[in-house]
Amino acid sequence: MRLPGVVIFSLASLWLAGCSSTAGVDALQIPSNETTSSVPRPSAPVASGPSVGVPTAGLAPMKSEAPMRSEALAESDRPFGLAEEETVAFPELPDSAEPPVEPAALISQPKRLSRAAPAMLASPVTRYGFRDAKPINFGRGASPRHLAVHGVDVSRWQGDVNWSKLRAQGANFAYIKATDGGDHLDPLFMKNWRNADAAGLKRGAYHFFYWCRTAGEQADWFIRNVPRVEGALPPVIDVEWNGDSSCKRRPSRATVLEKMQVFMDKLERHYGQRPIIYTAPDFYRDNLRGAFPDYPFWLRAVAQHPSKVYPGRKWLFWQYSGSGLSHGVRGRIDLNVFHGDERAWRAWAGGSREMVAEAE
Repeated sequence: MRLPGVVIFSLASLWLAGCSSTAGVDALQIPSNETTSSVPRPSAPVASGPSVGVPTAGLAPMKSEAPMRSEALAESDRPFGLAEEETVAFPELPDSAEPPVEPAALISQPKRLSRAAPAMLASPVTRYGFRDAKPINFGRGASPRHLAVHGVDVSRWQGDVNWSKLRAQGANFAYIKATDGGDHLDPLFMKNWRNADAAGLKRGAYHFFYWCRTAGEQADWFIRNVPRVEGALPPVIDVEWNGDSSCKRRPSRATVLEKMQVFMDKLERHYGQRPIIYTAPDFYRDNLRGAFPDYPFWLRAVAQHPSKVYPGRKWLFWQYSGSGLSHGVRGRIDLNVFHGDERAWRAWAGGSREMVAEAE
């Protein structure tokens, strides 16, 4: 009788341990009611890795999110949206296969910079050191390489980013996926937010706008999750048509502009900065030509110069590649450039609210 008793006691202990270990996790996981193509819905949780000082609410891996994978994503699983479009996970490569770092790429050593001196947060500027899996010839004099200040945008799809290496490769700024819709938080947002700052990058947060939720709800959700800190870049509203979303709604131009204005007004009141509008060619054509002349624009143009794709539109940032290669990231990353020289960058990113980047 002694042996069966031990077996029964062991099985009971294992059962109780399993219950206690999952109850707390389930309590923290709040599944989203929204489905956008930037938030796929496979069954396994994200393996986001450890994070430092991350609030538990919302940042625990959600049950319905896809695991980070080292192999390439299937075409049907490929996420879309800012920092997700044309971004896939590649197999891990040996160190010798990584793009080489230029010995003189870093003008001065990156360091932790004080929020008390925002002007210092805009420097030093690192020189361009990225490679591109699909390089484009934008024409004579139109290459983004001719501009001084380059940066990246990231989300959980880039996995565990080595921000120090990314900084040394040429990233002066980073826009980090924070939220989409009214209830989804990127599980790596706070980790990326803190680590980008520690590596000396200027950082900002972006929100993927969802056309089946009210603008007020979405603004409140972004404000709830994105810290208001001195020296951060202005918030970004990412507006696109999202064909893979469960929401198939395409509002009229008037409704689109109204919803965007409500969202941007709320963010401007809270953060004291005018939001930046990120968009893609088809959405711009349908809704934004001639609209919001007093707002800065961040334009996606990966095949032609923005002046060809968005004629007459002044722009602050240009997303010129979705297939960038860099130390610090396994796979591809979106590459961006600021429309101005180093002096203009320091004036703008150091806290000036005046637009210093002029259209070419």
